[in-house]
Amino acid sequence: MSTIVLMILIAIGGFAVAVQPSINARLAEKTGFLQAATVSFAVGTLILFLLSLNSGQGSFRRIPEAEWWQLTGGLFGAFFVTMTIVGVPRIGTTAVLALTIVSQLIAGLVMDHYGLFGMRGIPIDYKRMVGIVLLLIGVFLICRR
Repeated sequence: MSTIVLMILIAIGGFAVAVQPSINARLAEKTGFLQAATVSFAVGTLILFLLSLNSGQGSFRRIPEAEWWQLTGGLFGAFFVTMTIVGVPRIGTTAVLALTIVSQLIAGLVMDHYGLFGMRGIPIDYKRMVGIVLLLIGVFLICRR
């Protein structure tokens, strides 16, 4: 896959992340927030399972070889989706996304700096810190009423 195609797909993924909380919040009005999160994950799981079976790549057989913490991604995803379902009706989609983005970038900054999860270490420098401060100011402006 070329870099440009990958970047386009990531941008589409970003759009999807922006749309998902509002769709899930509307479903929660009918079903409840935990039920909406469950439906969201069930639909996503079904689609990914079917794609996995037809991709011809990878194998579920190696799951027992994984470390316990490598299996926790779904837990974090479930928490995130549930919090967006609860948050969107109360503080709005823009505020939820702003808080999500800045918290992801702060977490990424720390993970890069310490090379967590076996990734390459990228030290925190003043430019990255200025960027985070500007993002925090932006979140404050967006969330302020």
